[in-house]
Amino acid sequence: MATKKAARKSAKAKKTAKTAKSAKAPGGAKLQVVTPYLTINGAAEAIDWYKKVFGAKEAQRMPSPDGRIMHAELRIGNSTLYLSDMFEATGSKDPRELEDTGVALHLVSPKVDQLWRNALSGGAKVEMELDDQFWGDRFGQLRDPFGHFWSVSWKSKLPKQELKKKEEETMKRFAEGKHPGKE
Repeated sequence: MATKKAARKSAKAKKTAKTAKSAKAPGGAKLQVVTPYLTINGAAEAIDWYKKVFGAKEAQRMPSPDGRIMHAELRIGNSTLYLSDMFEATGSKDPRELEDTGVALHLVSPKVDQLWRNALSGGAKVEMELDDQFWGDRFGQLRDPFGHFWSVSWKSKLPKQELKKKEEETMKRFAEGKHPGKE
């Protein structure tokens, strides 16, 4: 009996996954399965910032009668990002109001150094310096001017020997209760 129940659950999960894979946005663009939806007090300004700094393309913007953004859709590379202004009726909050966000958005780019410089010159704050990490990525973390947390990366060009040395140094710092990049 338990085997039949497990088989039905598995079949249902596969059907759900297949449906999610085939999701289409208005206009026929294929969506990724999970799409971040950001709430921002000043969504129009954030859209402009994401376009300038991350090369986002605006796919859709739905203004409310008072001019705030009810919904917007951006594309960064092959990914979709939704966002809107805060609306009291929805109970949504801006991360600056919360003084944190429980989510990090991860952006991968072969031009990670240029992207990093653009973000900082656009007002982003460093959370963890961009550097070659022992796991093989050039990686850094920042907070955009709207309070959202981003990590950025691309493959490191360091030789394996140097990466191994970085790993040993990093693990030593962790053992001492320190976080590399935040010291």
